[in-house]
Amino acid sequence: MSDHSTPEWLYPRPDLPPVLSPEEADVTVNLWLLPKFSMLTLYCLLEPLRVANRFGRSLFAWRLFSNDGRPVTASNGVTVDVDAALGRTPIFDNLFVVASYEAEATVASSHWAALRQVAAHGGLLAALETGAFILARAGLLDGFEVALHWESAPAFAEEFPGLALSDARYRFDRQRLTGGGGAASLDLMMAFIEREHGANLVAALSRQLVHSRLDPCVQEDGEGRAGSAYRPRSVRRAEAIMEANLAQPLTIPEICQRVGQSQRQLNRLFQRYRGETAKGRYLSLRLDRARQILADSRTSVTQAGLAAGFTQPAHFSRIYRARFGESPRTTAQRGRSVS
Repeated sequence: MSDHSTPEWLYPRPDLPPVLSPEEADVTVNLWLLPKFSMLTLYCLLEPLRVANRFGRSLFAWRLFSNDGRPVTASNGVTVDVDAALGRTPIFDNLFVVASYEAEATVASSHWAALRQVAAHGGLLAALETGAFILARAGLLDGFEVALHWESAPAFAEEFPGLALSDARYRFDRQRLTGGGGAASLDLMMAFIEREHGANLVAALSRQLVHSRLDPCVQEDGEGRAGSAYRPRSVRRAEAIMEANLAQPLTIPEICQRVGQSQRQLNRLFQRYRGETAKGRYLSLRLDRARQILADSRTSVTQAGLAAGFTQPAHFSRIYRARFGESPRTTAQRGRSVS
């Protein structure tokens, strides 16, 4: 006979349970959708809540908020209706910030107040993808370890050097829950459900969703990105060395020595699997890092260049324009123009 506090949750209801109101559910999850949010992230957050309600109890409801109470459009162009404007309804228990591109573009004083209200009442603040930038700029991640999308990590580290970054897919640190978004949001929400209702429910949910939970510490690094399975080990090792040395670039002969390949052979492999020489790939990685920093943070053009190993501003601007078709300053201004 199982313990009453940890039921088995073996048999879901055969019918589709109704969408619950906050008054009917044990827990209401509040989600703030920022313009251009990831639809995949939203689905991964909501579906576990819906399926959990099939196990015979009124467990979860959810409310969707936008900046102004009007429908909000995701990055895929689909528009989603919401329940209210953030700041119009008191929120104390939890608030999930679901953001992607231009994280802080439309954040107003009332939104900052809503975030701080949740924190002041000891509620849970969660941030998906670039939502961590919003919490950090509000001073609500001080003293917490932060996980976010690997693409945004360089800009975040540059703007918030005092905050601890985690390599995990998501990080549950006391009353803060942060993650890289996308498909990893499914496991992030499972962790939230486990905290509310225990591991047995999550095991039942995993069976129902035909999903195997991953360890949150499985990194979304070079080994897990698209196409990496088709690159030889020496190319993967060389790229890892390059990415670890963007601010102070190594020479290609130094990288070849560490990898154990001749420069001619390494260039041949890079041309075959990356379509460019090892030197060209290194330059691409550095320019991509600079662009991420300029687009996602408030760092100056000079600082972004230095973070990517460019010590001469004129040279940096010239090769940046050649790669991206615009100046570094234009990239930076576009990211801040509506902040």
